[in-house]
Amino acid sequence: MPVLWLKVAVGFYAFGLIYSLAGFRRPAALISRIVVPLMAAGGIFHFVSLVEGFALGTGGVMLTSVRDSVSILAFLMLTAFLIAYAKYRTPSPGIFIFPPVFLLSLATALSRQPVTFASPLIRNGWLAVHIALIFAGYAALFLSFAASLLYLFQERALKSKHPSGVAARLPSLQMVDEIGYRALLFGFPFMTLGLIAGSVVAQTSYGPGYFTDPKVLLSLAMWAVYMVLLYTRWNSGWRGRRAAYLASFGVITALSAWIANYFSGIHRLVAP
Repeated sequence: MPVLWLKVAVGFYAFGLIYSLAGFRRPAALISRIVVPLMAAGGIFHFVSLVEGFALGTGGVMLTSVRDSVSILAFLMLTAFLIAYAKYRTPSPGIFIFPPVFLLSLATALSRQPVTFASPLIRNGWLAVHIALIFAGYAALFLSFAASLLYLFQERALKSKHPSGVAARLPSLQMVDEIGYRALLFGFPFMTLGLIAGSVVAQTSYGPGYFTDPKVLLSLAMWAVYMVLLYTRWNSGWRGRRAAYLASFGVITALSAWIANYFSGIHRLVAP
């Protein structure tokens, strides 16, 4: 049944994918009335799928299966978008959020043999808290990245000598910049606490050698980029294009940290 509910959620998410492919050719009000409620409905079915999976006894290992953890990441990304939409009432960041939500959920729904983490440390149920916090930070970082892409697109459209009608339907540069900033503020504590939780347990289990693992080094680099993003906004007043480029670099670092799972001795992924 968890897979069935997830497939229903994927069906709803498909409308978000169509919206992303169509761009902003339709009025924003129409998108808000149709696509956002459909994505929210998909999120409800997705949540039911996760809760039912936990209730069936898989909750202790859900986050140690790459298949299930990817599903949780997709759900958190959608949740971050819906929170931003509830505050700012603009669906525009969805053009970059909906495709990965759809693709990650679809990959999970179609997967039959979940890849798992090989490390017994990662299979420890207590570390589900560590992974959940990290994923919440990932979701917020990706929302900030989506806002950054939207900012660059909007800025280029406004500077064009022949701007299209698309620019008129996008939110203001100030609003897009604020969405990216607030996403960072929301996600940074989750990322920090997640890294601290993982480091404390890993230090106890593996000793100082844990901190030479490539996955750990890249995760710390990602946290450092996160910190630089916030510092440059607080102290140097970075806004707009420079902040957008730095947020893009942060997502690249996060993707590199995820790829490092395949080379890490502690976080290594294996087929069951």
